[in-house]
Amino acid sequence: MAEMRREDMAGVYLQQPSYLLATLKADCINKPFAQRCHDLETVIEEFPAKELHGIFPWLVESIFGSLDGTIVGWNLRCLQGRTNPTEYSVALDFLDPSGPMMKLVYKLQAEEYRYDFPVSYLPGPVKASIQEQVLPECSLYHNKVQFPSSGGLGLNLALNPFEYYMFYFAISLITQKNSPITQHISPSNSAYFILVDTYLKCFLPTEGSVLPPPSSNPGGAIPSPTPRTPAVPFTSYGMHHTSLLKRHIAHQPSVNADPASQEIWRSETLLQIFVEMWLHHYSLEMYQKMQSPHVKESFKPTEEHVLVVRLLVKHLHAFSNSLKPEPLSPSAHSHTASPLEEFKRVVIPRFVQQKLYIFLQHCFGHWPLDASFRAVLEMWLSYLQPWRYAPEKPPQTAEVLPRSVPEKWAAFIQENLLMYTKLFVGFLNRTLRTDLVSPKNALMVFRVAKVFAQPNLAEMILKGEQLFLEPELVIPHRQHRLFMSPTLGGSFLSSWPPTITDASFKVKSHVYSLEGQDFQYKQMFGTEVRNLVLKLAQLICQAQQTAKSISDHSAETASSYSFFSWFKFTPSEMNGSYTGNDLDEIGQDSIKKTDEYLEKALEYLCQIFKLSEAQLNQMMMKCGTAQDENGKKQLPDCIESENGLILTPLGRYQMINGLRRFDVRYQGDTELQPIRSYENATLVRLLYRLSSALNERFAERMDMLCSREDFVGRFCRYHLTNPHLAHRIRYSPAVKDGTNQNWGPRISLRFLASYRTLVSLLMLYFIASWFYIGPVGCTFIILFSYFLYAVIMTFFFEAWKPHEH
Repeated sequence: MAEMRREDMAGVYLQQPSYLLATLKADCINKPFAQRCHDLETVIEEFPAKELHGIFPWLVESIFGSLDGTIVGWNLRCLQGRTNPTEYSVALDFLDPSGPMMKLVYKLQAEEYRYDFPVSYLPGPVKASIQEQVLPECSLYHNKVQFPSSGGLGLNLALNPFEYYMFYFAISLITQKNSPITQHISPSNSAYFILVDTYLKCFLPTEGSVLPPPSSNPGGAIPSPTPRTPAVPFTSYGMHHTSLLKRHIAHQPSVNADPASQEIWRSETLLQIFVEMWLHHYSLEMYQKMQSPHVKESFKPTEEHVLVVRLLVKHLHAFSNSLKPEPLSPSAHSHTASPLEEFKRVVIPRFVQQKLYIFLQHCFGHWPLDASFRAVLEMWLSYLQPWRYAPEKPPQTAEVLPRSVPEKWAAFIQENLLMYTKLFVGFLNRTLRTDLVSPKNALMVFRVAKVFAQPNLAEMILKGEQLFLEPELVIPHRQHRLFMSPTLGGSFLSSWPPTITDASFKVKSHVYSLEGQDFQYKQMFGTEVRNLVLKLAQLICQAQQTAKSISDHSAETASSYSFFSWFKFTPSEMNGSYTGNDLDEIGQDSIKKTDEYLEKALEYLCQIFKLSEAQLNQMMMKCGTAQDENGKKQLPDCIESENGLILTPLGRYQMINGLRRFDVRYQGDTELQPIRSYENATLVRLLYRLSSALNERFAERMDMLCSREDFVGRFCRYHLTNPHLAHRIRYSPAVKDGTNQNWGPRISLRFLASYRTLVSLLMLYFIASWFYIGPVGCTFIILFSYFLYAVIMTFFFEAWKPHEH
């Protein structure tokens, strides 16, 4: 009966093509997620491609969201197994390379259906190129541009089902970045991140070959898309452009295509889509224009975006490193390598290098100066270390020693020289503008220094620079050759330029193809960059001393708490000043980590750039000159003037980045400072009037007593004057005439308006009552005890910080 009901339903669908789509749309509202996926799997299995063709665009959009971001879809970026285990598992199974969705893709692929994708949603450089009727160099767009018919709304790409599905999947990372996302979502655990990893492992396998697509017809074959003609030259950005219409006509498909292309068309298509959607947001011309900080950036990558790109980079290294070594025997050499092996050989330099370099340059120049840059940093370091993803394992030794970079990677380093040198200079410039007291910033410096300090790496980079600087006199015919990169982004099966065997020419070709013929190269081991490294080393020394001063200040504050600290009565509040520091919240453990990271980073920098101990000692001495006589507080760089201290540009930089700061204190009349939350406002006003009356009546008498040179004079000065006001003013910029005010000897009773003082006195009276001591007797004991304390303090520590009682 169930089979008969299904056949009847199928007949209804065939009679009414839109009924299936309407039913599925209704199910999205009325049925739970797992049930909807199960029904979709049934529909995909039982209905013919003609019916599935009508629902495919809607289904793709309902999964990945709309291109304008208004429809979220399944929100794979926020779907995690920890929070939604059922939906997470169902979604991954449904979208798996061997799951129902890919079966639908291959089912439609067999019928050679095409689906329109709007050009307006492509990355900026590609969209601009097509709209200017210039075909982009990437073969992904060749033979696909559809001109609008009369009344049409715009240009479209005619994509096969596999391309259409992967376009939507890749671009959803960009179009859905503004969708709501909770604070505790880890991008690396999301369903989207897992699917990217799964697709990379399936279509770019490190072991074996790409699995054949499942065929809906037993014994049938799924055809690949129309092969691309290898004879058509590609247009590069910045060079002369060919008319799009002419290119479109000239690029007609070849009937007798090479069968070898059928093996890896999905691998090449997947990689090209990922690179185009995630990296190709800046052309070479746009990159060179954006060197100016005044140019507004057109695209802002997110931290999640960068993490996905890092996953791609790591997998491509593993994919490329899985290339089988070339056989040594001549007979073996005659055997032609498989298309997948050849694809592994060129995958990084041909498809990724240029776009990734421009993407990283943009991030280094425009990413905010905060800890989120760590994602960009790790992606960059992953690309710089392909040996980490090599199949061979390092030898097991008793001691854990830094692994030397093998010589076989010298070619990779030379052909990616700017990735190492120019981006390192960009990192130095960023770091000199950050607060290295922050543990997260210190960790980033440590990570970069540790990577570049790997044995043999600095020597290889230096060798690459020497090859680039080699004069053009060795091979005369070079002068007539144009420095150009291979056709980056072109089809794998397109024609290749002649093999370049000269290492120096390879390095020059790499540099000039990315930066132009007029590029002025800045040597990583030259004088200018070395001076930047010395500035960074000096900044590290300053940050270490700042962290030490914060640690010492925190320890002093903790040790100065007394019994009354239970009532939050701290010494800083007793003298009416605030000495708090935002960096105090870092904590002792974090400060210790900061010091460890910076110490190791400085050690690595010395190894890389061969800095001597004499240079380090000189920098340490320069850092020490900014310390005061206590060896702790560091003032920002400033100059003395008649109006007080004036910050220099260096001092402003130090304050903005939290490297140094003034000890900000209240410098006016302490009797007139604002009423604090721990004070009784009525008592403050009454005690001020009483103090003012006493000071006015006995002013001359107090002046005479304080002017005496005997013990009585010292005792009076200890209680009635504040001789260290000028010392306090030294640590803060002062307004004009601020340092010239002198209020003279006077009585201050404001301390009696503090709730903490009042509570402390009440406790003393309460404890005294246990010993049958009355209020009068207790008051006498308190006054007598304080008198003895004051006599001792006056006798031994006249220069000690005064108390205004």
